[in-house]
Amino acid sequence: MLTATHTDEAARQRALDAYHIVDTLPEAAYDDVARLASMLCETPIALVSLIDRDRQWFKANVGFPGRDSSRDVALCDHAIRTPGALMEVPDLGADARFVHNPFVTGEHAMRFYAGMPLVTPDGAALGTVCVMDHEPRTLSASQRDALAVLARLTMSLIEGHGRERMLERTAAIAPAVAAAASEGYTIALLELQDFAGAAGRIGERALEKRMQQLDESLGSLLRAHGDTVNRATMSPELVVVLQGHSTQAGLQRVRECVQAFEHDTGLRILIGAADARSADERQEHVFLRADEALSQEKDRARTALDA
Repeated sequence: MLTATHTDEAARQRALDAYHIVDTLPEAAYDDVARLASMLCETPIALVSLIDRDRQWFKANVGFPGRDSSRDVALCDHAIRTPGALMEVPDLGADARFVHNPFVTGEHAMRFYAGMPLVTPDGAALGTVCVMDHEPRTLSASQRDALAVLARLTMSLIEGHGRERMLERTAAIAPAVAAAASEGYTIALLELQDFAGAAGRIGERALEKRMQQLDESLGSLLRAHGDTVNRATMSPELVVVLQGHSTQAGLQRVRECVQAFEHDTGLRILIGAADARSADERQEHVFLRADEALSQEKDRARTALDA
């Protein structure tokens, strides 16, 4: 099982990226998990928290302001260092790790924390289901069990999200891949960054309209060359299939179209691409390599921001 050592962090981040759950829109099932955690543990605050590269992002939130926080001060970042074990801190103000934490000393004035890691089948801890209170306390045995159950339930939801995404994408691009397999092809994944944040800033309908415009622009551009683009409604992701063994010119056209979109909208799109290695390589494998390339682009984008 993975632990949160420096060596494992890249693999943990890749695992989180592969689920494409960070920055998604609110969903009732996750909101219900947070509400149940709050009720069962009798705390004013409960979160479904995911630990991204440099931030803690909340998929669901009861009683806590904002949708994310810096990873540097995230209590859940400590919890994921022991996958599979509940981290319970009865009094944050008496714990040397947290006594100077701004969530403890600042306006939030947290004193109690308990977080159960969300652990993948391969042992990577993506985040937690956690509860917090403004007073020191401890959980009962049944409350600890409840958090563990809710964490397993949440991980099942995330796993289901990942499987559904893969099935939808492979089905959507299967005809284009079948037509291009003998001549070679490239799968390119385009993903809008901060999808949920953008929806909050400009509204879901306005964001969907802009993404539809990008879909249409790419479609017009690609059809002339026998290539395709697919996107599901209210999705931050577009999947492009470029035909042929040499697709660099096609990728360049895609990048130029994306750059124009970014200039016009102020939104950010990242691209990851992978070539089929042979005519009989399964498209799922090409898709997964494109997904990994997209994850690497996210690493580079974060490094560029920090430079």
